[in-house]
Amino acid sequence: MRKLTVRDLAVRGKRVLVRVDFNVPLKDGNVADATRLRASLPTLAHLRDQGARTVLMSHLGRPDGKPQPKYSLRPVAEALSEWLGQPVAFASDCVGPEAERVAGSLADGQVALLENVRFHPEEEANDSDFARKLAAHGEIYVNDAFGTAHRAHASTEACARLFKQAAAGFLMEKELDYLGEKLADPARPMMLVLGGAKVSDKIGLIEHMLPKMDALLIGGGMAFTFLAARGEPVGASKVETERLETARHLLREASAQGVSLFLPKDHVVADRFDAKASVQVVTRIPDGWMALDIGPATATEFAFTLTGARTVVWNGPLGVFEMEPFAEGTRAVAEALAGAQAVTIVGGGDTATAVERFDVAAKMSHVSTGGGASLELLEGKTLPGVAALTDKA
Repeated sequence: MRKLTVRDLAVRGKRVLVRVDFNVPLKDGNVADATRLRASLPTLAHLRDQGARTVLMSHLGRPDGKPQPKYSLRPVAEALSEWLGQPVAFASDCVGPEAERVAGSLADGQVALLENVRFHPEEEANDSDFARKLAAHGEIYVNDAFGTAHRAHASTEACARLFKQAAAGFLMEKELDYLGEKLADPARPMMLVLGGAKVSDKIGLIEHMLPKMDALLIGGGMAFTFLAARGEPVGASKVETERLETARHLLREASAQGVSLFLPKDHVVADRFDAKASVQVVTRIPDGWMALDIGPATATEFAFTLTGARTVVWNGPLGVFEMEPFAEGTRAVAEALAGAQAVTIVGGGDTATAVERFDVAAKMSHVSTGGGASLELLEGKTLPGVAALTDKA
């Protein structure tokens, strides 16, 4: 880590302003999935045990710059109290007299959560005056919200630059270690598994990582653009026609760099996008049918190939895993990685959801908490929320 981390800080008796990612699903006024709360606990417990006065800020949903009760963080404060095993004070705004009172009244080891920063349009505008108001709540800044680090917002970028010490939390440190440091010079053979809907979402990732990889395995919706680029029939499967030449270029580049490329050789196809659709396994997709998962032969080939890897990065499901008839391909790869003798790095978003669903997340080396942020870091981009942190001397 070339940035300060929370372990480098002397925090006892000081107010520490922490940007966390508590953008969690709510149902009936309660937190429906506490994964992101759990991910923040190592940093929060460390600050508490070191006697910090911890002030937390986060966004939740897309409230369009104005207060909306359904996006309030109050239920999150209540859930966090249970996970931390201590009361978490809540401020009904993130700036202004109420926020100042709550932040200023904390004793050593206590924690407070401010209301949704996106209740103010200045947050997403990265407004400097708004950032100064947020910064007034702390003497030290910590960013542990990797999932928002690719956004130059007031709480992630402008605010951090106002502090003499702006450090990464433990979650941020772990994400940067796995998605940055460990992939700078990965243990070989290194393999990249890509899925999801669009080639356009993964172009930068493929181009950046081709020189480092030994094999590229492509499934999901994006596979059909590559198959179409090779002249193979894809039926009613979605193809990004505007990306066909890009796909041909990437196929040529992979071959030129000696990267083994694996595309689906069979498919689970349906006559409509529905869990109750008519389904069959084919090697050639018929007209009018759409492929919604890799077939069993492809799943077996992918799983066998991955057993020879020492580093694997997986970004994007290989089928519509949310529907049981089309879940087997993603499940097979998830289980193969769970048993692999390799560093296994799983991108955030749908891929993280998939490994949780198939109960193998704990067997991966790292499951990222950030979808867009992980993708941009894997593309070699600089994340504004990371760049704003203080460099180590």
